[in-house]
Amino acid sequence: MKRIAAAAALASCLASGTALAQEAGCGGDFAQWKAQIRAEAEAAGVGAAGLAALDSARVDQRVLDADRAQRVFTQTFTEFSSRMINDYRLTNGAANMKKHAAVFAEAERRYGVPPEVITAFWALETDFGAVQGDFDTLNALVTLAHDCRRPQLFRPQVTALLTLIDLEILPANVKGAWAGEIGQMQILPTDYLERGQDGDGDGKIDLRNSAPDAILTTANKIQHRGWRAGEPWMIEVRVPDDLPWAQMGISNRFPMSQWAEWGVTGRDGVALPASGEAGLALPMGHKGPAFLVFPNYDVYLEWNQSFIYTLTAAHLAARLAGAPPYDRRNPEPGLGFEAMQLLQRKLEARGHDVGGVDGILGAATRAAVKVEQEKLGLVPDGWPTPALLPNL
Repeated sequence: MKRIAAAAALASCLASGTALAQEAGCGGDFAQWKAQIRAEAEAAGVGAAGLAALDSARVDQRVLDADRAQRVFTQTFTEFSSRMINDYRLTNGAANMKKHAAVFAEAERRYGVPPEVITAFWALETDFGAVQGDFDTLNALVTLAHDCRRPQLFRPQVTALLTLIDLEILPANVKGAWAGEIGQMQILPTDYLERGQDGDGDGKIDLRNSAPDAILTTANKIQHRGWRAGEPWMIEVRVPDDLPWAQMGISNRFPMSQWAEWGVTGRDGVALPASGEAGLALPMGHKGPAFLVFPNYDVYLEWNQSFIYTLTAAHLAARLAGAPPYDRRNPEPGLGFEAMQLLQRKLEARGHDVGGVDGILGAATRAAVKVEQEKLGLVPDGWPTPALLPNL
């Protein structure tokens, strides 16, 4: 009851705290900024233990370095997914679904989320709890909240973590990932506090050491993000050469009847779902792997905004559900890191907002590439190739 009351108080504080956060801003003198965070925490009901933890919090340069150096997402889909979907994760994923079958069944009964979806995140995030991170979580969150790149994301997490510390749910020196995620599923403090579930019946919520707690909490989080029970998330497909490519994209969704009319089929004769709407995901262009993604895929994007990570997580879930490895097909070569930066500079010069020159093929860069491909009479599939660069 105490935890529920604290979560309600925190939610109320966060709902009315936008103006406070905007007034306090980011950057600047760290001591003054931390005093404002302390005032917000006190307003949310954080007591002496949580406030004492904040007093010793400091900026961690390692966190800023990690935030600026996410070169892993410069890999192509085939590179990243081949590394992340391996025999260890497939074998241990199946074993863990069997070992915790009763908990997974309860999670699906309550929240409608299949075991393989939860297990895929469990595998990718921490290898089933084995690698949970060694960053001081409070320092990580304070660092990212004080930094001006994404303060609106991390500032609420500081008060949530202080609440968890104050309630003795977590120790003040709790360790986790560089971006402040905690436990076997790498849950942020707001989700820990508001979505946490006691899966093993011991009267406490321990997402670091209890797999049942982590499984039920993750199912609750996924459902809260909009998961639709009984509906697919992604299927691999075959696509014809004459699709209306300019209309393709993960957010441009069409009925199954329209995909069938266009000649899209399931891989190896697998039938498309009889109903529903889906968009087309082409991580490496129209000659590479192709997937239809459904509204449930949006939940993956809520978890992580990286197109490559989310397709990998969704495909790993499909593999755990019995699907074969995807067909790599024959995509055209992509761009390396420096060439991608050059492309982004060229796109910016043409008036496109690509979200900065970071060498990562993100959603904004893909959208700009599609526009320029269409202008040049190329297939507008959002996949930049070396042949595109000289024409920009």
